[in-house]
This record gives sequence, C-alpha cells and structure tokens, in this order.
Amino acid sequence: MPEKDDAFAGVIDRRGGDSLKWNRYAGRDVLPLWVADMDFAAPPAIVRALEKRVAHGCFGYAEATPALLAAVLGHLQRAYGWQVEADWLVWLPGLVSGLNVACRAIDGDVLTATPIYPPFLSAPGLSGKALATAPLQQLAGRWLWDFAALQRALTPNSRLLLLCHPHNPVGRAWDDDELAQIAAFCNEHQLIVCSDEIHCQLLLDQQRRHRPLATIDADLAQRSITLMAPSKTYNIPGLACAFAVIPNTALRRRFTATMRGIVPHVNALGLAAMEAAYRDCDDWQQALLAVLRNNRDRVTAALGAIPGLRVNHVEATYLAWIDARGLGVGDATAFFEEAGVGLSNGADFGLPGWLRLNFGCPRATLDAALERMLNACSRLPRAATTS
Repeated sequence: MPEKDDAFAGVIDRRGGDSLKWNRYAGRDVLPLWVADMDFAAPPAIVRALEKRVAHGCFGYAEATPALLAAVLGHLQRAYGWQVEADWLVWLPGLVSGLNVACRAIDGDVLTATPIYPPFLSAPGLSGKALATAPLQQLAGRWLWDFAALQRALTPNSRLLLLCHPHNPVGRAWDDDELAQIAAFCNEHQLIVCSDEIHCQLLLDQQRRHRPLATIDADLAQRSITLMAPSKTYNIPGLACAFAVIPNTALRRRFTATMRGIVPHVNALGLAAMEAAYRDCDDWQQALLAVLRNNRDRVTAALGAIPGLRVNHVEATYLAWIDARGLGVGDATAFFEEAGVGLSNGADFGLPGWLRLNFGCPRATLDAALERMLNACSRLPRAATTS
C-alpha cells in the first residue's frame, strides 16, 4: 500500500539540532535506526494544542485539567472498554520513571523475562533490589513465555513482575490466553505486576486488539501498576508525559509516596499534548499504522532475504528484532555502523548477537538503510553468511 500522507513520506532534517537519535552519529554518514523515536512530525492537532498553550505565555507548575482527565478516561474506555476512575491515575514524566518508582515502592525481589527493554534490567539494581530473569523461548519462529523457566527464576522473596506488553524488543502482542497465564502465575505467587504498555496503540496486525493486563483478572487488577503514555504512538517523547493506572488505594499511596522529592511534575506542554493526542488524533494514528505496516513488511522482505539474518514477524511496535548471529561478523552492531546504519545492540537487551531496528521513519530513509545493509552483507564471504 503506498503512503498517502506527506506527513509520513516527507523527510525532516534532524541533523545538527537537539535530536539525541541523530546526534549520536554527528559528523558521520550513519542513518540512525536505534532509539525508539520516530522521524515523523507529531500530529497537527498536537502541534496546534502546543501553539495555543505557548501563546498563553505563562509556564508555571501545571496539573491535569478536567479536560485532560476526560480525554484520558475517554480513550481508555473507547479503546479498551476499560472503566478507570480518575483517582486511579498517577501522572508521570515518563515510563522509565514509573519502572524505577515501582521497583522502589515494592519490598522484595524483582522478576522479568529477557530479552527486554534495558531499563527493566537496570531499574531493580538502581533501586537496591535483586533481579531474577527468565528467558523467553522461540518456537517455530515465534517468541513465547517459558513459564517453567519463570517458575525456576522465582525466589522466596520475589514480589514484583515487570511486564512489557506489547513487548519491546521482540514485537509480540500477547494473546489473551498468554495474559491469562501471566495473571494466574502472578496470582499464585501473590506478585505485584508493573505492566509497561507504552506501545499499546501500535498493534500492526489488524485483527488484534490490545487488552490491558489489569482487565484480564479482577484479583490481579488490585496488584497492578499499568504504565501508559502517548509518547511512542504520537512521537512526543521529548515532552515527557505519561501516567500510571493503579486501582488499589494502598498500592497507589505507596507508589506516590515513593515519587515524592524524586519525580518531577509533568510539564505544562506535555499535559497539553497528551490531551490532544487522546482526544483528537485517532485518524492520524490509523494513518500511522498503515505506514508502519508497510515499513514492517519492507524490513521483513529485505532482511529476510539476506543469508545469516532472521527477522520474526512484528505484531506490535515499530521495532524489528533481528537475529544476526548467522552473519559471522562478531560485532553486528559495529559491522552495520561501518556500513552506515545505526542499530541497537541486542546485548543491551540481554541477548547478544541480536539487533533492534526502528522502522518508524519515512520510506526513503528506511529504503536507504536497507540498501546499505544489503550491500554490506553481499560483500561478506559466503561461508560467513550461513543460517
């Protein structure tokens, strides 16, 4: 399907400015497809909301307005059929803050499954908590939970499970039966679960619908911390706006008490952007998904044809998880950087030899990066590119 909207086809020059993504390779001819930051402009409705807020001229401490509450609660009901009370919401400047607060607020050891978004691996240690990990498993090219491994990773002091749903980096949108198994596991062991659902609006398989973990099981809902944000879907991570949904009063009080003196308020522009995102940008989101599906398919077709690379089907997110062990190059990240493409190193996610590629960019950028990767691999000795 061709891209229909110039908002997604046009290339925005981000070199030489404040972009952490592009500045990583300043002065080098490297296309950055690493950090989860898209190269698309934010939706026009968000830009208009920000212009209106800037025109107000006063930028004192801000808090959620009734209009923002209505936008967020309306979105949760409309998208997921989730009836959330206003006092369940805790405003945050980002999901990583939420992960770290959860680790600090819960007494006991932390459990998660790998590979996983790097802050899942660092937050427990930064909070003075022990971390146990269990590997996800691959069956027929699909990433699945290994509940036997998760059981083995439990300690007598395990109290908190960190869940990524949908999953970064493997791109899975967990099925309802998988979520039910996770809920049963947490209920059996009385675990609190902190569910990072920041990619919940980025389901690429059209038949799928996101189900917040807290809606799967009433008992688990009372031991749940759900983290959400508009930042990934609408490409506004620099505005630092997110929230937690915590139905249980006692757990919510522990969470907010832990935040005091550590976590700053969400800024005024972030709040304005969040309101516009959840109220006015449904059509833009659907157009984005069409572009991302096309990009996903281009990545799968191009890299899947390269001997030594394997790409699993991406059900959600704009992140491809690539097995590069068959290339035989040692450091695949350095190999592709030398070829002019900057990717995330799988070692940072707990799985060396793998790469993460961000395809949230205009087709021209993506095609140029894929061509560079193909050309680099074509120069490898055939013996090295075996799968």
